[in-house]
Amino acid sequence: MPAMIAVIFTLLIVLPAFANETTHPIILEDFSMQPETRWRFFTDQVMGGVSSGRVSFIEDDETSYARMTGSVSTANRGGFIQMRIELADSPPANTTGIKLSVRGNNQRYFVHIRTGGTLLPWQYYQAGFDVTEEWTEINLPLDTFKASGSLLRKTPKANSVKSIAVVAFGRDHEAQIDVREVGFY
Repeated sequence: MPAMIAVIFTLLIVLPAFANETTHPIILEDFSMQPETRWRFFTDQVMGGVSSGRVSFIEDDETSYARMTGSVSTANRGGFIQMRIELADSPPANTTGIKLSVRGNNQRYFVHIRTGGTLLPWQYYQAGFDVTEEWTEINLPLDTFKASGSLLRKTPKANSVKSIAVVAFGRDHEAQIDVREVGFY
């Protein structure tokens, strides 16, 4: 009987924990295979702003990454440049956050996510992070993302995430951020 209890314990406790551990993190993008077919770049010019920039896809010393550069201007009620990927499928239900590998020009950047509930073009959830000149792993828990308005639920649900954007936002500055990896944990 004690042997059977040990087997049941293993099946009920250890294996599910191991399965969850092996399913996370999930890499959504490593920029190695035609990222230009999945990522879109746009600026506040879509709403009359004057910010400008671009995204380049680079392979350097066997490392692939996206580099977003530009001038962010709050003139004319603008203030952003962004690179965005639309998700073909929802993240796994047990997803608790978004993971990035980034470096840049020692500035603050943001991740904006859109969900099934962000129906209007100006709606999103936002979390900020700082970059340095060295590659750094950033983990952004979903419960730290703030809604852009009161009509949205307080925090986003993992299974409703439809897109992820890396954004230079909200103040006049020169942007340069490299993104090597985007995923979920």
